[in-house]
Amino acid sequence: MIDLYYWPTPNGHKITIFLEEAGLAYRIHPVDISAGDQFRPEFLAFSPNNRMPAIIDDDPPEGSEPVSVFESGAILLYLAEKVGRFMPASLHGRKTVLEWLMWQMGGLGPMAGQNHHFVQYAPEQIPYAISRYVNETNRLYGVLDTRLKGRDWVADDYSIADMAIYPWIVPHERQKQFLTDFPNLERWFHSMQARPAVRAAYEKGEPWSGRPAVTEEGKKLLFGQKATRDREE
Repeated sequence: MIDLYYWPTPNGHKITIFLEEAGLAYRIHPVDISAGDQFRPEFLAFSPNNRMPAIIDDDPPEGSEPVSVFESGAILLYLAEKVGRFMPASLHGRKTVLEWLMWQMGGLGPMAGQNHHFVQYAPEQIPYAISRYVNETNRLYGVLDTRLKGRDWVADDYSIADMAIYPWIVPHERQKQFLTDFPNLERWFHSMQARPAVRAAYEKGEPWSGRPAVTEEGKKLLFGQKATRDREE
């Protein structure tokens, strides 16, 4: 059994997509990030970056004690290796999936995340910041569109790269992007959207998706974190 510590965000959806695709048994433990659940000591014990998702695998491959994993990319890699699916065995195939997984983790996710922040959550509208991140999101969509030309999937076969990228494309309207500008990406997006496991994954998040908008106190929790206190002048 996989215990999944989750909230219905793009990074959370990545993991439910994998678990549904693989048919693994799992339990969801909601981590309300706007209420500060991610700072609870029992959660920090296995997710020290105070971010979800995280998992605890009660039945790891080597039959050892339960294994915890944090960071969505690491979780996808762990689970792919656990079940022996969605990650090619060949050196070339594995290399390609890892490239696009890292592209999402280091590029699309952070840039789209900053896009969301400055467009929707920042206390003041900063035109330069909005333009910077909307444009960079657009550039990354273009990279993905080029990659998908003549391809059904990001790598040679359906993989954790597709699972990682798709949830960050779902909120394309919030990111001020138009899928019709990217025909290859749009085709792939609708193929992903039609997969039964993808639909099931998003349905699993519905009980928490209708929560009220992030409060001002929630924004302080999400966006005001520091490691040290402010120094007095």
